[in-house]
Amino acid sequence: MLPLITAAIIISNVKIKDLHDWQIGINQAKQIQLELACQVSRQSNGIKPRFIAGVDISSGQARKTARAAVVVINYPELRVREIKTAEDELNFPYVPGLLSFRETPLILAAWRKLSIEPDLLIVDGHGIAHPRRFGIASHLGLLLDLPTIGCAKSRLSGLEPPIDSEAGSYAELTDNGEIIGAVLRSKTGTKPIYVSIGHKIDLMTAVKWVTECCCGYRLPEPARLAHLAAGGNMAAILSGLT
Repeated sequence: MLPLITAAIIISNVKIKDLHDWQIGINQAKQIQLELACQVSRQSNGIKPRFIAGVDISSGQARKTARAAVVVINYPELRVREIKTAEDELNFPYVPGLLSFRETPLILAAWRKLSIEPDLLIVDGHGIAHPRRFGIASHLGLLLDLPTIGCAKSRLSGLEPPIDSEAGSYAELTDNGEIIGAVLRSKTGTKPIYVSIGHKIDLMTAVKWVTECCCGYRLPEPARLAHLAAGGNMAAILSGLT
């Protein structure tokens, strides 16, 4: 059983911006990314999160159905406060660089079920560390009007710099001279993760909160737990609450 939610902020009507139609083609999706990238805020405004959410989705290139998960933890305890999932068909083709158009509608379906309003969102995916500077973290950040961080397991864009092997080491990820993210060693001896601005946050603040949420694993806790929930591994999450 999940711990009781105390003094939670109840969402009476989840507000999601209507930025564009979802029934679109590949070329139109790329144009939308280019247009919306200009609306991404790369500045922080006193982020002091009480509740931090992580989102992820379990799908594949050949599968049409998927499960999205949203996990909300509190800070600084980093304890689970809410888990919501949604399952449905995916209606956009699998195209690298356009995965947000395939996955975001299902993530939003899970998000609409939340009773707690998160203050910060960590997405298993890229923000501006993207060829068109508009990955899924930026897409969700704009739709939800929420400080959002991209935290990906693999690089999509930019030149990867060398970093030390110790946890906490990081270096800037650049693309044609532009800083688009950070390569962060979140756990000693493991592959790094790729942190980038999603929306309404600056890069160093994003690195700080990802580091704050790491609990000895490669992924920060909100994203790690969302990955487990999306994969149907609820038992692993619930066992950690005892």
